[in-house]
Amino acid sequence: MKRIMPLILCLFAGSALAGEWPLKPGDAPFAQEELEALPGQSFRFYDGGESLYGSDGAYSYTYSVENGGGTAWGTYRIAGDGSICVDFTNGFGRCDLFVRNGRRVILITEKGERFPVR
Repeated sequence: MKRIMPLILCLFAGSALAGEWPLKPGDAPFAQEELEALPGQSFRFYDGGESLYGSDGAYSYTYSVENGGGTAWGTYRIAGDGSICVDFTNGFGRCDLFVRNGRRVILITEKGERFPVR
């Protein structure tokens, strides 16, 4: 997975309603308690990248060395449909949905890409 970021373009907050996300059988979007616990958490992906959600609304995604290294900075918010939207300092924006499927946590993009969390 070359230079992926865990959040996808969001034209406006809540652009994909919960029923419009490309879910698979067994996918359960994060519950409200999980969304409220997001500040201060980090998620590491199988390509070595890591997302960090700051307690102050700050966001960073650090690429693995294999994917060029470096960090993308921004701020995040939780949209009305439970997706996580990030506004990057470079002007780009993304929204994604975290789900649980069995014991696995998966980030789903609006395009339907699935990135399991380690």
